[in-house]
Amino acid sequence: MANDLGLAFYITIGSIAFIISKIILTVLLYKRWKRKNMIYEDGFSRGKMVMFRSLLLQSLTSDVFLKKTLKLSNKDIIGAGGYGRFTGKARESKILDWPTRYKIAVGAARGVAYLHHDCIPHIIHRDIKSSNILLDQNMEPRVSDFGLATLMEPDKTHVSTLVAGTFGYLAPGRATAKGDVYSFGVVLLELLTGKKPTDEAFLEEGTKLVTWVKGVVEERREEYVVDNSLGSCPVDEVNKTFNIALMCLETDPSKRPTMAEVVKMLEQIKSEKL
Repeated sequence: MANDLGLAFYITIGSIAFIISKIILTVLLYKRWKRKNMIYEDGFSRGKMVMFRSLLLQSLTSDVFLKKTLKLSNKDIIGAGGYGRFTGKARESKILDWPTRYKIAVGAARGVAYLHHDCIPHIIHRDIKSSNILLDQNMEPRVSDFGLATLMEPDKTHVSTLVAGTFGYLAPGRATAKGDVYSFGVVLLELLTGKKPTDEAFLEEGTKLVTWVKGVVEERREEYVVDNSLGSCPVDEVNKTFNIALMCLETDPSKRPTMAEVVKMLEQIKSEKL
C-alpha cells in the first residue's frame, strides 16, 4: 500500500513538473516571437511607437544561400494603425476624407513600387492588403509585414513558390510582381468603396469585392460603387483612381500596369490640376 502511494506521489510530481516545463517553454517561445514582431515600443522613442524590422531573405546563387538583410524603417510610427480600421464597419469611429484616401493610395503605391523596381534583387511582397498598410500620426502610409515576401532576380518573370496571400486580395496565377499589382488594385477599391474584399454581404452572395465591382461596371452603374461617406469630392479624381484600380485588376497579368506606372498615373491625377 505504501509503495502504491509513493508511486502515485512521484507520478503526480512528475506530471506537475511536465506541465510547468510546458508553460515555461510556451512563455519563452512567445517572448521570442514578440521580439520578432513588427512593432516595437521602448523608452528611447519618448513615448512614441517606432518600427524596426529586418527582413531576412534568402536567394540561391551557385547553390549557396545568401542571407540578405533589408532595413525597412526606423521612422516614428504608427499612431493610427492600418487604414483598414477606417473602412467597413470600423469607419464609424473616423471617416477618411478623399484627400487622405488619395494620400494613402499614392504613398502605398510608392512603397510597393520601391520594392519592385529599386531593390536589387526585386522584392515581391505577396500579401498587399489594407491591414498591412500602416499609418503614422500624419496619416502617411507604410507598407508592412514582409512575412510572405520573396526575392526575384531582375531577369526572372516569376518565382517558383507556393501561392500565398490573403483571400480577397490574392491574384490568380503564379507569384509575380503583377500579383502585387492586383492586390494593390483591391486596396484601391477599398479606399474608393469603403468596403472590405470579404464583406459579409459579399460572402452571403457567394462573391467578393472585385467581382461585385466588375459586375456593377458591366451594368454601367459605377455611381453605386463609390463610398457614400465621401460626400462631395472631386468626381474626376475619383473616376481616374477607379479606372487605375480596374487596370490593376485585369485578369491577364500582362495587361496590368507595373507599380511604377501605377505611381505615375496616380500622381498625374493631381499634377494635371496644377
